[in-house]
Amino acid sequence: MKLMPLNSFSNSTETVRPVVSVKGARKSFGTTDVLRGISFDVMPGEVLAIIGPSGGGKSTLLRCMALLEKLDSGSISFGDLQVATDNGSGSVYANKATIAAAKQRFGFVFQNFNLFPHWSALRNITDAPITVQKRPKADVEAEARVLIAQMGLEGTESKVPSELSGGQAQRVSIARALAMKPDVLFFDEPTSALDPKLTADVLRVIRDLAAQHMTMVIVTHEMNFARDVADHVIFMDGGTIVEQGSAAQVIEHPREDRTQAFLANN
Repeated sequence: MKLMPLNSFSNSTETVRPVVSVKGARKSFGTTDVLRGISFDVMPGEVLAIIGPSGGGKSTLLRCMALLEKLDSGSISFGDLQVATDNGSGSVYANKATIAAAKQRFGFVFQNFNLFPHWSALRNITDAPITVQKRPKADVEAEARVLIAQMGLEGTESKVPSELSGGQAQRVSIARALAMKPDVLFFDEPTSALDPKLTADVLRVIRDLAAQHMTMVIVTHEMNFARDVADHVIFMDGGTIVEQGSAAQVIEHPREDRTQAFLANN
C-alpha cells in the first residue's frame, strides 16, 4: 500500500525545526503528579514511540500535546507556533487564533476511533477539511476516496461505524486524520481495542506511513511494532522519562532497571 506523501515538512528547504517541542511539561490531577518535567523534540519525518506501564503518564502527555488537556507548567510548540509558554509560575497558553492554527498541524487517532456514529465513513473523513479548512468539497472527496483505497477500505464509503469492523473503523479514523494534511499524527494505543487479527491491518497502515516519512508520535504497548517502526523510543514510568534513545537501544539493550523489568513482562 503506497500512501500519499502528506507530511508537508518532508520536502522543506527551510531551516529544520522540531515539528513538536515539549519542554518541562508538568501536570497533576488533584494531589497526583502525572507528568514531572517531560522534555523532548520530534523532528520532521521522525517516528517517536512512547512506551511504559499503565499509569505512567503516556496518554496524559499525548493529550496535553494534542491540546485536550492543559499543562500546569512547561511549554509546547508546533514548528513556529508557540502554544504554551512557561512564565515561571505556570503554563500560559496562546490566544484562540494561535491554538486554532496549531490544531491544524496535528491529527489525533484515538483508542476507540471516536467516529461520528451516524455519519458515513466518507463524511467522517471529509467533514473537517470542508467545514474547518474551507477546502472545496469536490477536491476533499476526491482525496478522501484515494485515502479510502489506500487504507484498503473500498466499498465502505457509505457505511456508518456500526457497520464496520474495529480494524476498519480505526483505518477510517487514520484516514480522517490524514485528510487534514497534518504535520504530525498522534496515536494513543491505536490497537488496544482490537483483536490480534484486526491489529495487523492497522499496524500495516502505520508502517506504510512511517515508510512515507510521516511524522508520528505513537503511544503503544506493541513492543515488536515499536522496535520495527520507531526512530526514537521514550520509556516513561511514574510521570518521568526513565530512558530514551533509538528503538534498538531502548527495546533490545535497555540500560535502566525499570526499563528492563517492564520489557521482561511485555
